[in-house]
Amino acid sequence: MTTQELPFPGLAGVPTADGPQNRKEYTSDQEVRWCPGCGDYAVLAAVQGFLPELGLRRENIVFVSGIGCSSRFPYYLDTFGIHSIHGRAPAIATGIATAREDLSVWVVTGDGDALSIGGNHLIHAMRRNVNLKILLFNNRIYGLTKGQYSPTSEPGKITKSTPLGSVDHPFNPVSLALGAEATFVARTIDSDRKHLTSVLSAAAAHRGTALVEIYQNCPIFNDGAFDAVKDNDTKVDAIIPLVHGEPIRFGAPGEDGLGSKGIVRSASGGVEVAQVAEVGTDALVVHDAHNADPSTAFALSRLTDAGVLHQSPIGIFRDVDRPTYDDQARQQIAQAGQDQGDPQVALAGLISGSDTWTIV
Repeated sequence: MTTQELPFPGLAGVPTADGPQNRKEYTSDQEVRWCPGCGDYAVLAAVQGFLPELGLRRENIVFVSGIGCSSRFPYYLDTFGIHSIHGRAPAIATGIATAREDLSVWVVTGDGDALSIGGNHLIHAMRRNVNLKILLFNNRIYGLTKGQYSPTSEPGKITKSTPLGSVDHPFNPVSLALGAEATFVARTIDSDRKHLTSVLSAAAAHRGTALVEIYQNCPIFNDGAFDAVKDNDTKVDAIIPLVHGEPIRFGAPGEDGLGSKGIVRSASGGVEVAQVAEVGTDALVVHDAHNADPSTAFALSRLTDAGVLHQSPIGIFRDVDRPTYDDQARQQIAQAGQDQGDPQVALAGLISGSDTWTIV
């Protein structure tokens, strides 16, 4: 048995498989039960096809879910899995990742599960930089409970729970993650298999918390929420591709054959869309996903409107290195063991502290 080497530092310490694997080995015998046309099918297929590339033992992979349509995920993968409680998947995954360095830990959650009842757990997992990967399926609606508005639904959204239109201001999941200083933040689309797989690969390679927002269509209760970034007639002007080290350009080709629109610095200190022919290529923002300062990444995240989706940056916003919570916790325990002999005795001493009482 060997352990994972580069190019996946995020999986260092996880035992590798004895030979090549295929998608079938990661497909369980459970009947997949989502509504016809649900974007979850596409994400499941991408994950089942991607996992063999990690080269890990299936028994060393754990998927933890909360409550929601996406939370059925663990049933459909032939790995270990936990269908946990509403919003608490990041907390449970934190415990697993901290206790077991030999496991690759993934969280599958939805916009309601993660950002409503689970919001507190989500931000603290990202703040701590626990070595786990969080796949946030965002369909901007509550699907499992039949169509109530969610924390990502646009203002004015008419649903069963908001018959006169939602008066809430929605979360932008990427902005939230960057505000919590997550070390890896990305956004992708359920129907773009190639891009989704590339983002999953980058997330797996990252050591620390990786938050991947996945635009995922709900054909029953919120159909067409992401038409702008999916329709062939509109997506060229709606998708703002983020590629590290490259100027941010999009839109129909200009005279040089590249996107006619680009991202430039705004007078307010943020970023805005401009016509390349008017500002010149030198004015364009060059994307730096490895910048330790998340300010520009946050500004890019604000280009996504909160109403009917007209444009959205897609790709990896941030990918930086920072010590992980679980690695540091294990190091403390190991050091205490070296200082005091038996690690278990040392841990018990740390827990009880210097003040103890005996009750007789």
